[in-house]
Amino acid sequence: MAIHWRGRLAAAAVVSLCTWSVAAAAAPQAPQPKAPPEAEKKEFDTPAPPFALGLFPCTGCHTEPGNPQKRDLGFHDEVQPLRHGPNRWCLDCHDLKNRDMLHLTNGELVPFGESYRLCGQCHGDKYRDWRVGVHGKRIGYWNGKKTYFLCVNCHNPHSPRFTGVETVMVDGVPAQRPIPEPTRPEPRPRRPQEIR
Repeated sequence: MAIHWRGRLAAAAVVSLCTWSVAAAAAPQAPQPKAPPEAEKKEFDTPAPPFALGLFPCTGCHTEPGNPQKRDLGFHDEVQPLRHGPNRWCLDCHDLKNRDMLHLTNGELVPFGESYRLCGQCHGDKYRDWRVGVHGKRIGYWNGKKTYFLCVNCHNPHSPRFTGVETVMVDGVPAQRPIPEPTRPEPRPRRPQEIR
C-alpha cells in the first residue's frame, strides 16, 4: 500500500518535532536570576497612603514602645473615638515597637503601602473583590501596568464607613483620601409634570 506524499510529510514533521522537544527538554537551563525579597512580596502597585499632614512618620513622636494596655488616649483626637468594629484598639493594627509599620495577626510587619494585606485579614470578601477589580479603584491599562488604590484612599481606617473622597496633594502628586463628613446624594431630577 502506497502512502500519499502528504502523509509522509506529516510523519516527518511529527518525528522532527518530537526530536526537537526531547533535545530542548534535555538542554541545560540557564539559572534564572532571583528577584529580591521586596519585589517578591509587592504584589500590587499602589500609591502612597494619603497621610494626614504632620502625622507621619509616627516615630517622630513615638520613639519608644509605649503602654500596650487598651485605654482612652489623651491625644490623637483626629482618630477618636475609634469606630472600627467592637473592642478595636490601636495596637490591633499598628505595631508597638515600630510605629511606622502595621502588623498582621501573625506578627508579620507590613508597610503602610501594603495595608490592603492587613484589611484583607478581616474583610476577606472585599479583599478578594479588590484584587480582581470589582471593589475599589484602579487606574492604568487593562493589559498592562495598573495602580491599585489602597483601602485607605477611600475609607478612613479608624472609621471605615464610606463617606466619599476628596483629592489632595501628597508630595506633589494628587491623591484621594476620605472626607470626614458623610456625603449627601443630590435630589432626584424633577419629572416633566413637576416643572409646570
